Amino acid sequence: MSERSRLEEILKAGSLEEILGTAVPYPKEIELKGRISRSIIEELSKIKNEPEWMFRHRLKALELFEKLPMPKWVVGVEELDLENLVLYTKPELEKEVKDWGDLPENIRKTFERLNIPEIEKKFLSGLTAVFDSESVYSQLKDEFEKKGIVMLPMEEAVRKYPDVVKRYFGKIFPAGEHKFSALHHALWSGGAFVYIPKGVRVPFPIEAFFVIGSALEGQFEHTLVVADEGSYVHFIEGCSAPMYKGFSFHDGMVEIYAHKNATVKFTTIQNWSRNVINFNNKRAIIEENAYVEWIEGSIGSKITYTYPASVLKGNNARTAQYVVSLSNGPFLKDTGAKSVHVGKNTSSKIVSKSISANGGINIYRGLVRIGKGAKNSTATVSCDSLILDEESRAYTYPHNQNDEPTANIIHEATIGKLSEDKLFYLNARGIREEEAKSLIVLGFISEILEGLPFEYVEVLKKVIELEFSEVGGVG
Repeated sequence: MSERSRLEEILKAGSLEEILGTAVPYPKEIELKGRISRSIIEELSKIKNEPEWMFRHRLKALELFEKLPMPKWVVGVEELDLENLVLYTKPELEKEVKDWGDLPENIRKTFERLNIPEIEKKFLSGLTAVFDSESVYSQLKDEFEKKGIVMLPMEEAVRKYPDVVKRYFGKIFPAGEHKFSALHHALWSGGAFVYIPKGVRVPFPIEAFFVIGSALEGQFEHTLVVADEGSYVHFIEGCSAPMYKGFSFHDGMVEIYAHKNATVKFTTIQNWSRNVINFNNKRAIIEENAYVEWIEGSIGSKITYTYPASVLKGNNARTAQYVVSLSNGPFLKDTGAKSVHVGKNTSSKIVSKSISANGGINIYRGLVRIGKGAKNSTATVSCDSLILDEESRAYTYPHNQNDEPTANIIHEATIGKLSEDKLFYLNARGIREEEAKSLIVLGFISEILEGLPFEYVEVLKKVIELEFSEVGGVG
């Protein structure tokens, strides 16, 4: 069977349980649940054998979580009962492994059926796989280790490189930003730490893949990417979860620091099942002449809140943020991007493409702020919405603030509806209605697809095709 055929077979299976046949319970060594309190934090820190400074960091975040109000922009999370969630789950695994064959069979099969080992072998420089609350597999190819690249589970980096981690962890996206960022910092578990040395270019992407394996579970992984001067890296994160009766909650975080002349590309293909409530807290700080590119593909979940943000700190810093959001069904996607200009001659580009179908709701919530002294800076925002039926909705809430007379902000927004003429034209040529919708959607987001590696373009195309097929999406 060819690689393409194998991938199509996997995706056609539908949700993760269908891929696996049944949602078989797997052995768990430890679970923490109940009211979010100091005792939970103490137990979690003890399990992870953390240094005192990280334990104190968690406690400060807990205090903030208890004090901060629910954000005004958060709606639709009434069904989420944090006290009934499993806040930390450790699979029955002695330690993280470097060979897929050393994983418990049912965990290994989850990743195999998603084709992750094959993608790693053929396409990636390194991979971290997170199952529930822990990294279960991590491997960086020898040739890149020899160049000084570091890729470790976040917990291991806290112990091995405390000085480096303390310099960045929570400094880019602090706990006090809002209630759910505080919750993340209090309960974080799993994730990846990546450091690229000066002048080193990583030719193939590094990936982290996250799976929520149980109902009523919270996942709080933390990813920190540090690109030193003149380095280059493309980091890809994939997310998936099976469909269960109860809701699960994802509250992850990504922090990126791009030093002078560095380039970081960060791609997310998020396809949670439709009973996951998803928060993604993401921010980059960009130094002089550095560049950060975000590509955010938000396909699954019941509710998603994500706004990749870039702080253009150094002169001539640049960023581009591409956000694709598909809400197919009675689901909510609240997405957008943020750019804050501090340095001179900085530039930012935001491109948002949202698709609403079958009663879906999309909200664009964006921010561009150019501070006084950010001379000759430019920002462009393009916000396009495609509505496929009368029941669906799209809303745009941009906030543009320019305090520098020599700077410019350009903002444009369009909302289009799928016309009966287009459908009739395609139907007349033998293309079924659902297939026609997927073709129109793929054309609508073609600008963003051009920036993705071929293998991931194929996956994203297939996922979108399945969203409009009788299968009705994947998990």
